[in-house]
Amino acid sequence: MVTGAGGTGRTTVAAATACAAAAQGHRTLLLSAEPARRLAALLGTAAPDKGAGARPSAASGEGFRSGTPEPVAGAAGLWLLRIDSGEEFRSQAVALQSRGKTVLDLLGAVPLDEDELTELPGAGTFALLRALHTAHTGGTGEDGEGWDIVVVDMPAAPEGLNLLVLPEQLRRYLRRLIPAERQAARALRPVLAQLAGAPMPAQWLYDAATRWSDELAGVQRIVESPATLVRLVTEPGPLAAESLRTAGAGVRLHGLALESVVANRLLPTGSSDPWLTALAGQQQTALAALREKCEAESVPLCELPHLGRDPHGPEDLTALANAARTAVAADRTAGEGLRPPAGAEGGPGTDIAYGWLEDRLAADGKLVWHLPLPGAERDELELVRRGDELTVGVGPYRRVLPLPSALRRCRVSGAGLKGGVLGVRFTPDPDLWPGRRGRSEPAGRSG
Repeated sequence: MVTGAGGTGRTTVAAATACAAAAQGHRTLLLSAEPARRLAALLGTAAPDKGAGARPSAASGEGFRSGTPEPVAGAAGLWLLRIDSGEEFRSQAVALQSRGKTVLDLLGAVPLDEDELTELPGAGTFALLRALHTAHTGGTGEDGEGWDIVVVDMPAAPEGLNLLVLPEQLRRYLRRLIPAERQAARALRPVLAQLAGAPMPAQWLYDAATRWSDELAGVQRIVESPATLVRLVTEPGPLAAESLRTAGAGVRLHGLALESVVANRLLPTGSSDPWLTALAGQQQTALAALREKCEAESVPLCELPHLGRDPHGPEDLTALANAARTAVAADRTAGEGLRPPAGAEGGPGTDIAYGWLEDRLAADGKLVWHLPLPGAERDELELVRRGDELTVGVGPYRRVLPLPSALRRCRVSGAGLKGGVLGVRFTPDPDLWPGRRGRSEPAGRSG
């Protein structure tokens, strides 16, 4: 998964990553929602744009189709799947109308034709998730073989990172709004409809919810797989370290492994041109801050040079990727911050979605849920307990975590941020915790 701040060259880095993987002999699929002409110019299947009068040519391979993996000319083993969110939205909307025809007829509704459907905001998110799911469940090239590596050109952060946690959140919404256990009352539906004076939800609604939940669960398994890594792209500048800090905290909050950080479009140093020297000096200052932050979090930093022009073709892209591959190979400690310290495994409530639990009941009567959030700062944290869930927020990123079974019988008694780890303290509720009614609680420790 390749993401980063807007305008930093995410698509270029994603294409370079895919070209490098293909050059190593892996069957590689590149997923991108960029326009066909832009991708063709980047991958070298179209002549460089000569100006406003230039026109794409079908013979040159500029017309990448959407929804179908196509081999990239000049890059053996590399395939491109271009995502057209408008086309995807129209096809899904028509299919939804077809499945809900009975209800629409009951309401006297007139279905919309495909050519009058206009893409709604957010449709691109679902088109990308569907393409990702298809790539892992039978989406293959023309020869019928699967993929070794899938490289995803994600939207800019924070949208790109929040997109990855969307399947988990949508499944939660479906469980709350359309509970599966309500299907048990199918036989009573006609009676209830007469009593309520309104039609009860039809079976197609539950069937649709089940189908959506299954598809979302498939995407969620892909996102949460240990084989899924995130590569963040930035262009060294005054705000690069700050944007990296926030994005890095979001990556960890969503339980993802940060594979590397790419400092893109580095200008050459030592030029005799004072204007270029000044810009390069600003980049080097920002790059020093990036190095310091990446070293502190044991994340590889890859430095990619500015080519002096837009990259064009597999040769340019592979040359850029070589530097990134070398840097990543030198340090494989990415994601170490997600792991609990030695001896923390096997504590109470092992059914946790993220972080680890520390049992301090004997010492001070508390359980502590440790949530790794490297780069997070106290004033941007949000922490809300609601029923059996804990909402954690860091800047623009939020995640709703189910409480481990042991903590559902506890009260939140405090929290503290130390060394990039948020420790949430829980005190057993005497009314719910066996054997603790009437027992005096030790004095808590301040955060």
